[in-house]
Amino acid sequence: MPAILSISEAVAQVKGGSTVMIGGFMTCGTPTGLVAELARRGVHGLTVIANDTGVQGNGIGMLISAGAVTQLIASHIGTNPETGQRMIDGRLQVELVPQGTLVERIRCGGAGLGGFLTPTGVGTVVAEGKQAIVVDGRTYLLETPLRADVALIKAWKADRKGNLLYRRSARNFNPVMAMAADLVIAEVEEIVEVGELDPDQVMTPGIFVDILVRSVSRHD
Repeated sequence: MPAILSISEAVAQVKGGSTVMIGGFMTCGTPTGLVAELARRGVHGLTVIANDTGVQGNGIGMLISAGAVTQLIASHIGTNPETGQRMIDGRLQVELVPQGTLVERIRCGGAGLGGFLTPTGVGTVVAEGKQAIVVDGRTYLLETPLRADVALIKAWKADRKGNLLYRRSARNFNPVMAMAADLVIAEVEEIVEVGELDPDQVMTPGIFVDILVRSVSRHD
């Protein structure tokens, strides 16, 4: 069963220089308690894999403001002007990945696959440095899998075995990231006893979850 720790105890497992996946779309489904504590601890040199960097001062934006991130792999950064400015200044290396490609790269990492072929990005800057493969006369890019040292995810409910339920659109990137990291820390709003969750409703099996923490926020 996963350990149930305080937020500070859980975040202490994240070391400088780690590659960290962080769930959420904007701040919906983002484990804001874990992110805030990570920013507060002053950990630096992180590579962050996420859909976006939230907004300035909230969500993953807290890590950007703290200077904790040196490399970012994301699908968009336009909602956080600080991210863009740090990229322009050379303080942050950014790899922009089409959103569907990003989530599929993460899924491949979790499934142990070697990558996948997609026509998305052919003929654009997305194709730079990537292998192009022609299948039945159509050109595809070979996209490689993504994995992380740590995944910070957010769920609605968990039982003590780590089985997770997500709340509506807050589900987003969280389930797929839970499968693609060596250490998975789940911030949840409620922890219930084993047997209280309907097995048919479990979205992430507890086998993928290493640490549970109780959230200080609600319904996000």
